[in-house]
Amino acid sequence: MLRVNDLTYRLGERLILDSASFAIPDGARVGLVGRNGAGKTTLFKAILGELATDPKSVSMPRGMRIGAVAQEAPAGPETLHAVVLAADLERARLMDEAEHADGVRRAEIETRLVDIGAHSAPARAAAILHGLGFDAAAQGRPCADFSGGWRMRVALAAVLFSEPDLLLLDEPTNYLDIEGTIWLYDYLERYPRTAIIISHDRDLLDECVDHILHLDRGRLTIYRGGYTSFARQLSEKRVLLAKAKVKQDAERAHLQSFIDRFKAKATKARQAQSRVKRLARMEPISALIEDDVPVFHLPSPEKPLSPPIVAMERAQVGYGERVVLSGMNLSLAPDDRVALLGANGNGKSTFCKLIGGRMGVLSGTMTRAGKMEVAYFAQHQLDELRPSESAYAHVRTLMPDVPEARARAATARLGFPASKADTPVEKLSGGEKARLLMGLAAFRGPHLLILDEPTNHLDIESRQALVEAINDYEGAVILVSHDRFLVEACADRLWLVADGTVKAFDGDMDDYRRLVLAGPERDDERASEGAGGQKAEARRSAVERRAALAPLRKKLEGLEARMEKLTMAIAKIDAALADGSAFQQNAAKAGEIAKMRSDAVTALGAAEEEWLALSEDMEATI
Repeated sequence: MLRVNDLTYRLGERLILDSASFAIPDGARVGLVGRNGAGKTTLFKAILGELATDPKSVSMPRGMRIGAVAQEAPAGPETLHAVVLAADLERARLMDEAEHADGVRRAEIETRLVDIGAHSAPARAAAILHGLGFDAAAQGRPCADFSGGWRMRVALAAVLFSEPDLLLLDEPTNYLDIEGTIWLYDYLERYPRTAIIISHDRDLLDECVDHILHLDRGRLTIYRGGYTSFARQLSEKRVLLAKAKVKQDAERAHLQSFIDRFKAKATKARQAQSRVKRLARMEPISALIEDDVPVFHLPSPEKPLSPPIVAMERAQVGYGERVVLSGMNLSLAPDDRVALLGANGNGKSTFCKLIGGRMGVLSGTMTRAGKMEVAYFAQHQLDELRPSESAYAHVRTLMPDVPEARARAATARLGFPASKADTPVEKLSGGEKARLLMGLAAFRGPHLLILDEPTNHLDIESRQALVEAINDYEGAVILVSHDRFLVEACADRLWLVADGTVKAFDGDMDDYRRLVLAGPERDDERASEGAGGQKAEARRSAVERRAALAPLRKKLEGLEARMEKLTMAIAKIDAALADGSAFQQNAAKAGEIAKMRSDAVTALGAAEEEWLALSEDMEATI
């Protein structure tokens, strides 16, 4: 059992861990959650013995093997398969010794190798690498051939292969595509030993863990169940603590009032002193404080475009003579919500560039609405922010001719109020940089929003805020994300990027998960048709409802504009009638204007009645 007792750690003047304590039973799978910057990674370093803390603060069984993903990704000439096999240190040592040992020692080594499954290890290493996206050919290539993100997958594969007694994973899905994430969910659900996982992925925290360890303001509290259960328990705890605090505050005020009134009176001195002691012994109840989560500002387009905004027929795209995607027959409506599925390297980024107007087709046809504005967000664009300049300076670049107050108000809408507006970008957190970049990309109210892995660096609360912003946005969305919760909460349609093309996936994320876990034997028919089912039908119905709502929404917008115009006209008439001096010479004109006001009021009432009726029709359609 892992125990942490009264662990305290400071970073300068900041208290990161404040007498933190918890105990984790053997075999538990624990999700470690908390806001960005709360100290989750610091806790991992303390468990690993990398921090100068009281050695008695962390206790565990003697000989417990701890495994964590190496901070330095492997980058040498060794093959991926060899790097993963070498992670099992005991196996590697025994295999090396077996080449020179003989007699009794050789027999002992062989017995131990059988006990630890050493001879099946190559197949197990290959299976883990395959699950994380490396085919047989890639596994035989040197690590140096791969980019940093892919090498981090190798580091993850190595620690999973070693199967430590205590597995520590810090945001393991950050470098994975949705296929790798699905495989990792399945692996962690079956992990036979103790694991602590830092993650902001709600689906992982619901499916793969049986306890939640919550780090908040330096204190740690452990809860049974997954994230949904934890969120409910935390909400109930907040309500109970708030009620208890109100009750205690009233009692403290009553005691203090008695003390103030009678402490100077001899006849009441004993009672007053008794209440002083009681007040001193009363431990103040601190209500759990909910941090404010800045919203994401994704303004909708001012004027919607006629459908479709993008249409492809036998479209082909690539680089020079190298064709990446072909045979695409797709169309995108002005309010579509599409999530792209498919492994990294299949062409999702190329497709996003094509549909966003950054590339043209090699053959076939693709038409785009002439006045379509596109906003594109991808994690690699964080490097495009100017490190020494503030969020306000970035917004000011887009609004050079407006008063400062207006530019600062726009900066605040992006989630950077006065306290943050002038902070240099280099001092912002990863989540704050992502929020700024996304706000700048969508600043003009685009018709199409392309989001490529927007949740990296965002904590759970910020991810929920992003879901709400996307669902409030009225333009079209193309979404690439390994976050299944985000996909299911925002997408109405799924398109599969695989086998050199892009086509509709007629199923839901549960169907796609089964497809991914089925392994390489899946065929094209299963990939294109999926399992369908009730959820797929619900998804199609959602698309149809959105199409049915379009004319109703257009009528509502027209009525709202008419109501606003009539309201302004009535206000002007009222101002003229209130003056009176203009009609002293011509009383008939005052009567005409009064009649105009009456007609406008009648017209406004009729418009409001029609607006209410249409709103009810719209709600019934939804």
